Amino acid sequence: MIPLVLVGAGGFGREAASVVAAINDDRSTYDLLGFVDDSPDLAGHEVGGIPVLGGLAILDKLATQVVVCTGHPGNYTSRRSLVERIGFAPERYATLIHPAAVIPHSTQVGPGTVILATAVATTTVTIGCHVTIMPAVVLTHDDVVGDYAIFGAGAKLAGGVEIGVGVYIGSGALVREARSVGDWSLVGMGAVVTRDIPPGEVWAGVPARRLRSAAMPADPLKSYGDPS
Repeated sequence: MIPLVLVGAGGFGREAASVVAAINDDRSTYDLLGFVDDSPDLAGHEVGGIPVLGGLAILDKLATQVVVCTGHPGNYTSRRSLVERIGFAPERYATLIHPAAVIPHSTQVGPGTVILATAVATTTVTIGCHVTIMPAVVLTHDDVVGDYAIFGAGAKLAGGVEIGVGVYIGSGALVREARSVGDWSLVGMGAVVTRDIPPGEVWAGVPARRLRSAAMPADPLKSYGDPS
């Protein structure tokens, strides 16, 4: 079994742990050693019955695979910051796909990505590194999803959609075919995207419209493994 540590003991960390349990129920694969979290209140305790081993500093002492499990609408850039702090090569990151997700062989999935139960990719979908895909998300033919993107439950993309680096797609949002959502933009819950969205903007509504600028990282265009 492959030793595994989850970075972040919050809600998504616990959801990722449930994916690990489902994978192991289907076929024994991972030895989940515990969470790593910088919160001083969590070290030495358990979260959902899983021990918190300590802060990020201990990762260098552990010969494990890792998945970074952070990110929410209020701070959806945190995962990239943690991946850069950790500095591991791509092969150190596990890819967790729930057995109840439908991910065909024609779909590419990058390291560090977590796909929860009932998510569906139809065919020829490209999913980047460190992506979060919550339950009942549907990705249709020829969609391309950039690194660090996050999909809330029930979000759906029509065919040929391009999702940029670090994009947050809210629960229940719909994106029309052949549209794009620029890097680090946020699409609100239940939005219907009928036009291309530029980088670094917050859009919501039916049809979706621009609300304001998004809080972007200092180097917003950087993808995972980009040496720039």
